[in-house]
Amino acid sequence: ETVAGAIARAGGPQIQAECRAIGSIEVGDAVITGGGKLPARFVIHAASMRLGGRTSAESLRGSTRRSLEIANQRGLRSIAFPAVGTGIAGFPLDDCARIMLEELAAHARSGTSLKEARFVLFSPDATTAFRSEAERALSRRDQEERSMPERPR
Repeated sequence: ETVAGAIARAGGPQIQAECRAIGSIEVGDAVITGGGKLPARFVIHAASMRLGGRTSAESLRGSTRRSLEIANQRGLRSIAFPAVGTGIAGFPLDDCARIMLEELAAHARSGTSLKEARFVLFSPDATTAFRSEAERALSRRDQEERSMPERPR
């Protein structure tokens, strides 16, 4: 089952009705609806591909960035992402992890209402890809901080 299918099934018809009212959105964009019967108040729908198409790095980056912008505009404090585009859209897990974590880090640096971001991953391969990329990113950041000249006091 796709993530969109699981959201529709668990969230009830209200979410799909809101999506129909919004209409189609551009690839690389995102929109927000209510959460229907889900425990989440909202669902942000990230468009990383056309129906029957494939996700690209550009569309994944854009839809992730737009999802984070929408969350901030609404003053949301938490957000949860799947590994967008890696299912039927066929995007590589390692690339997905790198792009999504880069966008999250850039968003966090710009100031945001978000206090928590989760990646809800449905396979051991996805978990490994995201964990490895997060560890690489943290290691790079630590190395950059250590190589910076010390500031005068």
